[in-house]
Amino acid sequence: MSTTPALTTPVATAPAAPKPVKTNRIGLGILDYRGGKSTLCAGCGHNAVSERITEAFFEMGIQPERVMKMSGIGCSSKSPAYFMSRSFSFNGVHGRMPSVATGALLANKTMRSIGLSGDGDTASIGMGQFIHLLRRNVPMIYIVEDNGVYGLTKGQFSATADLGAKLKNGVVNELPAIDICALAIQIGATFVGRSFSGDKKQLSVMLKAAIAHQGTVLLDIISPCVTFNDHEGSTKSYKYMQEHDDAVGEVGLVPHFEDLAVDYDHDTTTDVELHDGSHLRLRKLHEDYAPTDKVLALKMLMETHEKGEVLTGIFYVDTQQTDFTTLLNTVDEPLATLPEERVRPSRAVLTEIMQTHL
Repeated sequence: MSTTPALTTPVATAPAAPKPVKTNRIGLGILDYRGGKSTLCAGCGHNAVSERITEAFFEMGIQPERVMKMSGIGCSSKSPAYFMSRSFSFNGVHGRMPSVATGALLANKTMRSIGLSGDGDTASIGMGQFIHLLRRNVPMIYIVEDNGVYGLTKGQFSATADLGAKLKNGVVNELPAIDICALAIQIGATFVGRSFSGDKKQLSVMLKAAIAHQGTVLLDIISPCVTFNDHEGSTKSYKYMQEHDDAVGEVGLVPHFEDLAVDYDHDTTTDVELHDGSHLRLRKLHEDYAPTDKVLALKMLMETHEKGEVLTGIFYVDTQQTDFTTLLNTVDEPLATLPEERVRPSRAVLTEIMQTHL
């Protein structure tokens, strides 16, 4: 005797509730702080810096529309396109970002400013303007994405390249390096530090501290360039292609590299192997270091440099110095919103001035 299986009616289940979006103190999600897709080389340290900036501004609850992103020329100056697309952005002339940023803040001190520059844009063609931004204590975060080379023009040494460093073509750097942090401390910046693009924990904390500071913040971030790390013997290296290819135009290959990442304790030194096999020795300041002594900060930078180490951490902080916009007693309102009678002296005032000085 056969039996027919009973038919069962499927039980409708409610769709899973969407996972709640994490928001910050002003009700925005992390997507509100994202930018465009990066066009930099895969594995470039600059991309890691952009990620940390995105996270820091999100976690600190800064309104993106209240931020001005400034840059000059170079690989680093493309970075503002990769975070906070809702913010204002200005890409200035090579080395001239400091004056543009200063003018923008004087015109509207209600805005926050973050500038992205490179070691070439800052320590060579832009050095004159950079120094005056430091001595004025302009209230902005100035980040130098430091890789020691000119990434857009085939990787020549920049002014921050260490003495004795060697290029892939065998050329040795015979000039001493400019220490951007030591210069910033001496000239007048009120928040000075250095980090490594692959040290997520340290860089994130430093960026959030920088956002909270009122004055010039100088962060020198070591950010390795991967494009010029093509190794000897590769059949797809620049050198191999130049020797074996009769090209109608110049063609180069940018290989894929994994992002570099490190995590190590304070008052320790770690060795980081870069993509080309070279090594970078990073040393973190000990936890009880007090960054209020300018002389001590300069001394420690010089001592670690003599050891062949790269010191990281916050070297110097001064919260008592008056920032530039406060020093000039600029008005609270953006200048563009002021009526004509507040920005243009009347005829009577001008006449009085002329008669007083005759």
